[in-house]
Amino acid sequence: MAFPCLDKLEKKTQDLSNSCNIEDDNISSLDAGPEPSYSYVQTGFKLYKSDKPIFLDNGGYLPEYEVAYETWGQLNAAKDNLVLIHTGLSASSHAKSQPDNTKPGWWEDFIGSGKYIDTDKYFVVCTNVLGGCYGSTGPSSRDPANGEIYATRFPIITVNDMVRAQRELIRNVFEVSKIHASVGASMGGMQSLAYAWEFPDEVNKIVSISGCARSHPYSIALRHTQRQVLMSDPNWKRGFYYGGVPPHVGMKLAREIATVTYRSGPEWEYRFGRNRADDSRPPALCPDFLVETYLDHAGEKFCLEYDANSLLYVSKAMDLFDLSSSNRSKALQKRTATEQSWNSQNNISESHSVPPEPYKEKVGSATVTPEESLEDLRNGISKISHKDVLVIGVESDILFPVWQQREIADVLMQNNTTGDIRYFELGTNISNYGHDTFLLSLDHIGPPVRDFLG
Repeated sequence: MAFPCLDKLEKKTQDLSNSCNIEDDNISSLDAGPEPSYSYVQTGFKLYKSDKPIFLDNGGYLPEYEVAYETWGQLNAAKDNLVLIHTGLSASSHAKSQPDNTKPGWWEDFIGSGKYIDTDKYFVVCTNVLGGCYGSTGPSSRDPANGEIYATRFPIITVNDMVRAQRELIRNVFEVSKIHASVGASMGGMQSLAYAWEFPDEVNKIVSISGCARSHPYSIALRHTQRQVLMSDPNWKRGFYYGGVPPHVGMKLAREIATVTYRSGPEWEYRFGRNRADDSRPPALCPDFLVETYLDHAGEKFCLEYDANSLLYVSKAMDLFDLSSSNRSKALQKRTATEQSWNSQNNISESHSVPPEPYKEKVGSATVTPEESLEDLRNGISKISHKDVLVIGVESDILFPVWQQREIADVLMQNNTTGDIRYFELGTNISNYGHDTFLLSLDHIGPPVRDFLG
């Protein structure tokens, strides 16, 4: 039996070793569908550089860092029309085309003149997250202490760490003391809530689409499998692959697993059914069904576009996300201790940006009941329950199941005193695009966002 899929991977490894350029095959099953643009863009952005350290939730710090950003529209004289857009895991700051980069962005038809986020009214800012690989400081950046690439010496980060870096950009570059809205979907929905949680007096409105208030075991398990596949690639080399062959096989397979979670079974049933790519050929163990060729090409397209270590770190940040009172209290204690040590120059040297104790995995059962856990979340999120919040859920989403968005709305409404809490849900009769609905069903996601922003 022939294995052309394995032959292709082996050839790619050899070509990469020889520093050759690789061209992706054109697979019709991918190109024929309404695929979202994740916009792997590494040009056209501006950089904000902080010479001050950022202290991190899990200990450790970055002595300096950069945040890549792009803007659309104009900041008004009152500086009260800024809308901050937060990205999903793999997106760059390029949410929309602009003069320095005319390539369509990942929310191209959502942002612009007269569109759902109207640049005639709002000054729109989008950043690449801390830990990413599209301009912002991440594992592929160089440690200023020794000039070497961080790799897996980079400290573990959280979603709240990301938004504190964004806030420095907003305050220092644009001199804005209160943004009109914090808007995001997927991991961006986490960031949108986290930004308001960290700075409740500096946000007017909050929009969380297909997000959550805390990561749950199901989504954590899915991301765990992706990381394990990636880390098992012999070319990963415990993160120190820079300058050599990247772990493209692990990245390809991790992206295939992720792609399964981004869409829905009903959509694939309608789009691919049980159709094979070529009925004239005998069944094969390599991609054979149309849905297999789709996943194969999706993984192949992504595997060299995104830094493998950034995938590990950013996906781990998603796992760690939790706005429960106990979790945020622990994070504050760790961050404060690190900052105090840095200020006194005790225990931390300029070359030591990683946490003083290695990250440890803990094996065991839950120590609190579901009721206690929910009360913990309710106490934590009460910090923003007085704000105006729009939560949007998608019934066909399997990565962030719709009950997670209902949970956000429920705990906010239970604590609400003066805020305008809205919940909007897209049923399967409207969209079967799953988690990618926020990228593909813009005419269904857009109207409630536009109405909420005012």
